[in-house]
Amino acid sequence: MRLNILIGGSAGQGINKVSEIVANVLANYGYFTFNYRDYQSLIRGGHNFNVLSISNEPIESHETVMDIIVALDERTIKTHKQTLAKEGILITGEEFKNEGKNLNVALAGTLLKILGVPLDYLNEEIKSQFKESEQSVISAKKGYDSKKDEFSLKKLDNKIIILSGSEAIAIGAKNSNLDLYTAYPMTPATNVMHELARNQVKDKLMVFQAENEIGAVSMALGASFAGARTMTGTSGGGFDLMSESFSLQGISEIPLTVYLASRPGPGTGVPTYTAQADLDIALRAGHGEFSRVVIAPGNPMETIEKTSEALYLAEKFRTLSILLGDKHLAESEFSSKKETIKIPKLEISRKIPGESIVKASSYEIDKFGNSTESYTLTEKNVDSRTEKYEKTKLFVEKNYEMIKIHGKKDSRNLIVGWGSTSGAIKDAIKDLDAKFLQVIYMKPLSDKIKKELQKAENIILVEENVTGQLGRLLREKTGIKIPNRLLKYNGRPFHSDELKKYLKEIIK
Repeated sequence: MRLNILIGGSAGQGINKVSEIVANVLANYGYFTFNYRDYQSLIRGGHNFNVLSISNEPIESHETVMDIIVALDERTIKTHKQTLAKEGILITGEEFKNEGKNLNVALAGTLLKILGVPLDYLNEEIKSQFKESEQSVISAKKGYDSKKDEFSLKKLDNKIIILSGSEAIAIGAKNSNLDLYTAYPMTPATNVMHELARNQVKDKLMVFQAENEIGAVSMALGASFAGARTMTGTSGGGFDLMSESFSLQGISEIPLTVYLASRPGPGTGVPTYTAQADLDIALRAGHGEFSRVVIAPGNPMETIEKTSEALYLAEKFRTLSILLGDKHLAESEFSSKKETIKIPKLEISRKIPGESIVKASSYEIDKFGNSTESYTLTEKNVDSRTEKYEKTKLFVEKNYEMIKIHGKKDSRNLIVGWGSTSGAIKDAIKDLDAKFLQVIYMKPLSDKIKKELQKAENIILVEENVTGQLGRLLREKTGIKIPNRLLKYNGRPFHSDELKKYLKEIIK
């Protein structure tokens, strides 16, 4: 069973609140949800919409055909009416316009009645969210009583948790006892800073908003040198500004973890939309040659785990760890069953200034930390930094999940993808003769990838960029070119049903 609900209106009308309330109620009722947010770079006006997908089994994507549309303005009807299914339901906020600030709960009541969820579940959610909930409960009942039950959803015995990618990074960082997060606001990375700042005193960490991205990464390096467990985060333009400091990390070997939340570029691009076009820069930003780790999780549960791994590897190997995400992962809301998260033990011995003499600079150095121009020491230091990659790779291969295989394990049709597109791919192949290779560690790269590529008869690359950046990386490392490519680069993520259609054509 799967249903898709579109909730649309202008910025400031509160469509996120309707989605949030309904998703939380459905989670308590045992249903899985996926909430995609589409919004313009405006505070007021324009056109924003959410697509809330509902299922009795895990889902990580949205579709193109809507079962219900909730339109808070005429523009939503004009823009999306053609996506409404033949027997679909159109709801407008017109009949509840007198509810004022309680319009959102009235519409939530309307939706939940149509879905067949008892009103008590909505009342519990309202009371948990609003201190003064009496009027909201009345408005919710008005909305609930205005419609009839159309879908009669039955309660399921699932314990569900809802998380965005941004919330997941914050959880992973706190699980790893993060001391300091520095950043300058930039969509879509900003929400991680907000999540970590929310309870920073209680969580025994500090969040600091620097004057710019150069200041943020420099502060992170300085604090890490002083012994703090640090992390910084930004999007593409800010990542460009940080690249000189990545080279400083490479030669000084001060542990540094960076969150890169991709959005369309170059330049400002379309700042509130998504893309997977920053893989190249994540792999190569910074001058000179030095080791790094690049990890690209696909959903919040993976993100919690991989955030901890990134922080651990930065300290263990005194390297640059980059956690690579995008707007779709950062701001979409995923649901999953509650499960235990693996947390790497961060038992790393580090020399703290004050306990011994510690030096760090951007120069080549001798064993005492003094700058040198010796060609023998330069060569020795370069070799040492280069060997770090192989040591990191051996450790990661032994301890962490570098790739995942989904779908029919014996299929000769292999789909290759990474990051947030993995959700749409997994949903698209549920009843196809296909296997999905999800690449999580971009650097180091798993040797198992080449074996999977060699076994397949039909390989399809799925990415959200125009040049197939993962495909190029795999060709560089394996010598295998992937001829079939499904690339989307208009700032919007794949819908699982459109992707399924394209995959079926190629597999056929």
